[in-house]
Amino acid sequence: MGSLVKRRRKRMRKKKHKKMLRRTRHQR
Repeated sequence: MGSLVKRRRKRMRKKKHKKMLRRTRHQR
């Protein structure tokens, strides 16, 4: 089960990073 949680966290991190990049682009 631990490995599954780690995988989910990695996916969430990637999604968050994309959202952050989009926000910075809009602000600029």
